[in-house]
Amino acid sequence: MEVRFLDLSQQYAGYRGRVLQAITEVCDKQTFALGPAVAAFEKRAAAYCGVRHAIGVSSGTDALLVSLMALGVGPGDEVITTPFTFFATAGAISRLGARPVFVDVRPDTYNINPDLIEPAVTDRTKAIIPVHLYGQAAAMEAIAEIASQHELKVIEDAAQAIGAERNGRRCGSLGDLAAFSFYPTKNLGGFGDGGMVTTDNDELAAKVRILRDHGQDPRYFYHVIGGNFRLDGIQGAVLDVKLDYVDGWNARRRALAKLYNRLLADSPVQTPLVEAENLCCYHQYTIVAPQRDALKDYLAEKGVGSAVFYPKPLHVQTCFKDLGYSPGDLPVAERLAEEVLSLPIYPELTDQQIHYVAGAIRAFYGAR
Repeated sequence: MEVRFLDLSQQYAGYRGRVLQAITEVCDKQTFALGPAVAAFEKRAAAYCGVRHAIGVSSGTDALLVSLMALGVGPGDEVITTPFTFFATAGAISRLGARPVFVDVRPDTYNINPDLIEPAVTDRTKAIIPVHLYGQAAAMEAIAEIASQHELKVIEDAAQAIGAERNGRRCGSLGDLAAFSFYPTKNLGGFGDGGMVTTDNDELAAKVRILRDHGQDPRYFYHVIGGNFRLDGIQGAVLDVKLDYVDGWNARRRALAKLYNRLLADSPVQTPLVEAENLCCYHQYTIVAPQRDALKDYLAEKGVGSAVFYPKPLHVQTCFKDLGYSPGDLPVAERLAEEVLSLPIYPELTDQQIHYVAGAIRAFYGAR
């Protein structure tokens, strides 16, 4: 049996007619940069996330960047975040001349450890960026309390967490700002790059809207130096259609995760812990696996796709060597990087395929 790590073509067949019609309407109107399709999506996305404002931007990376810009983060500032995440989380900080300050993660949820944040706060700290990794919300109450005590801002990196919840509130509504990615492989993916910033703060929303369009308002009158962070009209149309399906897709992901958990119980692998406060959207289903690389190779031989997110923590990446971190400084993130393995989890998978993947994992360890 073949079980691909991800197969977007099956999902596309389910909404093809609707999305092609929506794209055609954008083409007929010739509204390719922002425009009514983006505005319609923004309105629905804000309601979906439970916030007053959703601002479409060009990518998840740019959503982080423009959020930091709206907060005035720049040279000499520090922003606390996790080393166990995609590069963009810290890259956006560095691009503004600020310093990423990495603190270790929890071994069970893989998210930033709030107990380690406060000791990392200095008089230069301006913000905290927790990441809702793999689709599970970080411990936002504890993070918000620290931020309040030290007058810091919180930007949620919700790139992997559309539809995820904590204590009944959607990710994207838990910080001062939140950044989403609509890269095609995400739970809500576009037909190319795209992103979104959400906030309940009217002033920050106004800043983000100006910054995403070169800092102009009205046209050709520039108040600040912004960037070209506009969301394309075609992407807005695609995302507006696909938003109707997200809750159903996420529910199926949770059902598949539950099946994985049952089938892998009492096996040598550690299945992902979801905190009781959280509703996880399972952008990835990620196990901690002894002999990870050998298991990955074995699964490939059996026709099962898998992936490693992420094989090298950010604090020991070459581009961040000037920050002064060394191997061993953040041991949990470093161990996870050597042991995590993400398994197929997209909604179109069958229960039979999950049984096959879990059986292959058990067979690997049973043979050793």
